[in-house]
Parts: sequence; structure tokens; C-alpha cells
Amino acid sequence: MALTKPTFWQDLKVYKQPRVLVIFVLGLASGFPWVMIGSALSAWLQEVGLTRSVIGYFGAVFGAYSINFLWAPIIDNLKIPILTRWLGQRRSWIFFCQMLIAGGCFALASLDIIDHLHLVGLIALGIAVSSATQDIAIDAYRIESFAENEGRLQSAGAAMTTAGWWTGYSGLGALPFFFVDGITWQWQHAYFGLGCIMLVLAAVVLFVRRTTYHQEPTIKTKLTHFWPAMKERVNIIVIQPIGEFFSRNGVKLAFSILAFIFLFKIGEAFLGRMSIVFYKEVGFTNAEIGTYSKLVTWWVTIIFALLGSAVNLRLGIIKGLLIGGVAMASSNLMFSWIALVGPDTNLFLSAVLIDGFTSAWSTVAFVAFISLLCNRTFTATQYALMASLGSLGKTVLSSSSGQIVDYMDGNWALFFVLTALMVIPSLIFLWFIRKPIAELERKRDEG
Repeated sequence: MALTKPTFWQDLKVYKQPRVLVIFVLGLASGFPWVMIGSALSAWLQEVGLTRSVIGYFGAVFGAYSINFLWAPIIDNLKIPILTRWLGQRRSWIFFCQMLIAGGCFALASLDIIDHLHLVGLIALGIAVSSATQDIAIDAYRIESFAENEGRLQSAGAAMTTAGWWTGYSGLGALPFFFVDGITWQWQHAYFGLGCIMLVLAAVVLFVRRTTYHQEPTIKTKLTHFWPAMKERVNIIVIQPIGEFFSRNGVKLAFSILAFIFLFKIGEAFLGRMSIVFYKEVGFTNAEIGTYSKLVTWWVTIIFALLGSAVNLRLGIIKGLLIGGVAMASSNLMFSWIALVGPDTNLFLSAVLIDGFTSAWSTVAFVAFISLLCNRTFTATQYALMASLGSLGKTVLSSSSGQIVDYMDGNWALFFVLTALMVIPSLIFLWFIRKPIAELERKRDEG
């Protein structure tokens, strides 16, 4: 007897589930540290009179998010004394990293930034590494909170991760600016407040439940001698997760999957890296940039992340990625239109709405795609490896976006057309892998 497919509104009811709401809170904690080492720190550095070049150097700490796969196996295998027994493998690492992030904020709150500039840089790097490590554990927790056949909940979890991240980054990210301007705090006071907020988020982790669907790696030998023990541990931590991915998918399909992951978000990243510079050069005011680019984008992303999850669930991951990729590229052309017309706020609002919608849609489908590919025994390692690969394309290649604009003599319209075309290689790889991914999705849904 054929099963009746749930309606669209029944799909949306999954967001009421406590497991899904927990993912939103963890997503919020994932986006919040970007404020500490990004916008808030840049504003503080600018106010004390440091040059743009020096401020730009501090952005190097974000490289931690691109290479966190290097220590992801540790999160899968190393148990933190006492904490792991108390909280479990995933929650113990999340809580531990959040305490380090809060400690970093309190350390910054105690410093005179001019007299301790190098120390500030080291603390910012520590926050970045702790945050990137927290992300590994949060992604693993999300995937392992649902059974492999709970496709609807997995999709909802991907949407809530996106909505939570943007709430932490844009929603809570506005607080330090209100602290400094609204109640005339010093930036040190603002960082003390940020640290206290992080402690509240850490306290929430103590009360959420452990992951249900975590599988421990199998140790095949008795680890009674040092070198055999080390060899077996390296095999479990490094070789098995990578080898399992390639053996399960085959070399050709595995490399095609990784190529798609690397290329999919590059065009969006090139646009994002230069967007603020473009807005200011074309003639928009800071107030207009803050209103449309930050606040409007925040709410648009949250709303369409939730709706996009339900739609993607009905269409399937492959169709969701194809539509999201094409729409994402098309939305970039809106910015070419602005470059030709000038600072038209109505057009700016339209571009932000369309860009926020397509970004949310494609991000939810992308997260669901990576989650689908993970083996539950190596969740943290495999997810971190694939997510870092996607981030690597954005952080490394998009760093040359400014040089490309200069090479084009400031032709912004042509630049955004180029970013739209950048999605084509990834869609070619997606078309190649569509059948095996659709089959994998079918098996998951059938349980």
C-alpha cells in the first residue's frame, strides 16, 4: 500500500520538535563567535586609530574555519576527562569550546588593545580555533540527533542551523554596537557582555539531551604496546574516515562529490567578499547598508531557510541544489543592475531580498547534501572535511576578488556577471553525480 506523502504544512510542523529547536540554539552559538573576531573587533581596532591594513591582517584568524578538518578526528575520538562521562562525546566538546570562547572574551575585556596588540591577535586566534572546533562538534551533534531514515528532521535541522547561525551573527551581532553607542560602554565592557552571553549559551548545552545515533569506531587490536596502539589509533582517527568515504562511493564519484563541494559557493563568496566595498563605491550610505544588507538579510535568510527546507524536502536534494545554484547565480545579476543604475534603494532592497532567498535555499540544500554523505561512525571527521573543503574555496580563492575588480578597471557590472558564471562548473559536477545521490536519498527515506 502506497504511503501518503505529507502536505507542505505538515512538513513545517517538524520545526516544533524539541530536537530541531535545540539545533537552532546550537546554530546561534556557532554564528556568535564571528562577531567577537569579526565586526566587533574590527570596529574596536578602527576606533583606536589602526590602519586598514592592520585591521585586515586580523582577518587571517578566520583561516581556522578552513582547516578545522585537520583536527576533526580528535573530536570523534578523544574523550575529555570527566566532561565526556558527564555530557557525552559531542556535548562535552561543545561545552568545553564555549568555555574557551567565553574566556577569550573576558581576556580581551581586560586588555588595553593598543598596548597589547599582539596578545589581542593571539586571543582572537584562540577564539577562532575554539569556535571552529565547536562547529565540528555541533555539526556532528546535529547529524547524530536524527536517525538515518529521518530525512524530514535532517532537512529541518539543516534549516535551523542556517537560521540559528544568522541569528547569532546578525541578531546578537548588533548587541556590542548598542552597548558601546547606546549605553556608552567601552569596548572592554562590551566584550565582557559578549563573554557573559556565551556562558548563557554554554549553560543551555548542559540541559540538552545526548545524541542518540552516535556509533563508536571499532578497535580491532588490543592496545597493549605503545607503537601498535599508536598505529591503530592513527588508523581509526585518520585512515578509516577518509578510506571509508572513498570505498563507499568509489574514487571517481568521491572526487566528483568533492569537486562539487569545493566549487558550489565560490561565486557567492566572491560577491560577499566585495559587497560592502561595492555598496560604498556605488553611493549607498552606511545607514542604508546596515538596514538592507544586515537586518533585512537576517530575517530573509531565517524565513527562507525554514521554507526552503520544506520545499527542498519535497523536491529532493539534487533538484534543490540545481534550482538553488541557478537562482544563486541569477541573483548576482541583480548587483550588476545596481552597478549600472546607481544607488537606487528600491533596487537595493529587491537585490537583498532575492539574494537572501537564494542564499538560504542553496545553503540548506548544501548542508543537507553533506549530511547525507556522512557515515555515522565518522560523522565529525567526514562532515568537517567536506565543510572545510567548501569553506576553503570561499576563503582562499575569493581573497583575489579585489584584484579582479581592479583588473577590470572597477567594472562592477562585469564583475558580478563573472560571479554568476562561476557556478557553472559545480552544476556540471552535480549533474554527473545526480543519480547515485538520488539513490542514496531514496534509501535513506525508505529506512
